[in-house]
Amino acid sequence: MNLHELRPAKGSTSAKKRVGRGSGSGIGKTAGYGHKGQKARSGSKKNGFEGGQMPLPRRLPKRGFHNNFMKVYTIVNVGDLERFENDTVITAEFLKECGAISKIEKDGLKVLGRGELTKRLTVKAAKVSAAAREAIANAGGTVEVAE
Repeated sequence: MNLHELRPAKGSTSAKKRVGRGSGSGIGKTAGYGHKGQKARSGSKKNGFEGGQMPLPRRLPKRGFHNNFMKVYTIVNVGDLERFENDTVITAEFLKECGAISKIEKDGLKVLGRGELTKRLTVKAAKVSAAAREAIANAGGTVEVAE
């Protein structure tokens, strides 16, 4: 059996229902919406509307504190940068291409100081901790903070 020979099991699929295509189809004219009334009108279905009853999202309790202004950074430790060659320019885009990070958060890259660094690197990030800055400088590298 080949991939192009695969078919659904007999009777498991059916044709799409084509409503409003003439009275002979059985679902013509009113297209399954019945005669008049609110539900027969266009735009009558409001998502989450419960007929005037208090909607579920408003009935449920709200818990905790929601900080909409929090800064979110992609975090990388200096120990993770050890795998790159000397004189490499480290940016968030470069780390994503290499697979060191999976995604770049909205506020950019933040470098933290956990781990050992012996390579001479140029690090361009939105934030760099004091320990990371010291570790990069001790290895002979430079830090550029781009705000």
